[in-house]
Amino acid sequence: MSFIPHTDADRKSMLETIGTESIEDLLTNIPEGVRFRGDLNLPKQLSEWEAIKEITRISEKNCSAQTHACFMGGGAYDHFIPTAIASLTSRSEFYTAYTPYQGEVSQGTLQSMYEFQSMICELTGMEIANASLYDAANSLSEAIIMASALTKRQKIVVVGKVHPNYLNVARTYAKGHDIEIVETDPVKGGADLDELEKLVDDTVAGVVVQHPNFYGNLEDVQEIKRITRTDKKALLISVVDPLSLGILAEPSSYDADIVVGEAQGMGIGLQFGGPYCGIFATRKKMVRKLPGRLSGLTIDSDGNEAFVLTLQTREQHIRRDKATSNICTNQGLMALASTIYMSLLGKQGVREVAEQSTQKAHYLADQIQNLDGYSLKYDRPFFKEFVVNTPVEPSKIIEDLADKGFMAGIDLSRFDDEGLMVAVTEKRSKEELDQFVTELGKVKG
Repeated sequence: MSFIPHTDADRKSMLETIGTESIEDLLTNIPEGVRFRGDLNLPKQLSEWEAIKEITRISEKNCSAQTHACFMGGGAYDHFIPTAIASLTSRSEFYTAYTPYQGEVSQGTLQSMYEFQSMICELTGMEIANASLYDAANSLSEAIIMASALTKRQKIVVVGKVHPNYLNVARTYAKGHDIEIVETDPVKGGADLDELEKLVDDTVAGVVVQHPNFYGNLEDVQEIKRITRTDKKALLISVVDPLSLGILAEPSSYDADIVVGEAQGMGIGLQFGGPYCGIFATRKKMVRKLPGRLSGLTIDSDGNEAFVLTLQTREQHIRRDKATSNICTNQGLMALASTIYMSLLGKQGVREVAEQSTQKAHYLADQIQNLDGYSLKYDRPFFKEFVVNTPVEPSKIIEDLADKGFMAGIDLSRFDDEGLMVAVTEKRSKEELDQFVTELGKVKG
């Protein structure tokens, strides 16, 4: 919010309006013994311009994707965001809109939700998508609850390497529903199919796989589907990077039942970790257990097209014991940003972003492997992210390269793992990639 100063005359006028003589009169109900009478340890007051200068000076101490070439990933990526997105999402009709309970006054918001749903269905190949959730972690948690409700089973098997943060949130959700989450350890950077085969039985509600997985590696989703389908009632939950679907097979092609993911890469800034936008898509026959809400297209009494909320099975609208979730909002503004992004790029644009990210990631991986002491940790196909074995601690590399203008990646020790995880998007130029490799080669133990 902008800086809004009040003059002495303004304050006097406001006090007169409410019938008091001083601000002190407003505090008479606070006992004298607990009131602070000293001076606060604060700097002197600043004008608006002085405050902006000081805040800017402090903020410039941070390194960000605006000041550094960003090779960090792990679910939040530095993809290009067209300027038009901010221009459109900042319109007051969208920027200040509240949850659209009343279809007759929220046609624009409802239409944007409808278009978002339609585009997510096109990307994933699924029949139904909701009007977004909070983020990928929230979406996965709701998918696990939905799978349990559909199958009347209380066990979920996680195969391969799923984002640890997503699983932490999912465990919290699952605990309240008495759902057991069984994790399998990854083998060579991917799913342990033999272990999965042993675990899938008639007590399993669903199998969760992330593709590409947390390490960026591709999973054998067709084989995972086969094993999951050994028992007909177990559901396959696929966690995806929606941009990867520009070049990878859509989840419907390997018979996924529920598809979740993070829309941040599609028109949403890094934003210090949020707000983001969770995607959630499924089969039409499962719609009654869908969390969140659906915007639908209908015909009004005058024969005109109209948009309306056709499903919102949350506890604020129906009996609490019938609610599918307690999702209170749908991150509508973030979903709108992704909708505009997909509209501007189109199918070919999304494909090009995926191709460029992949090609640049593989180029960088090849160059890093040529450095003494460096190697790829996993010999598997990957999308735009990969893990590197390093000659020194990844934390030292990250610290040293920050001074050179690079955000070098993620130190996996924060997840009780080993290696430096590097992500590459279409924004990275060949000059940046080559300079990054040069600086990596200079790091000494």
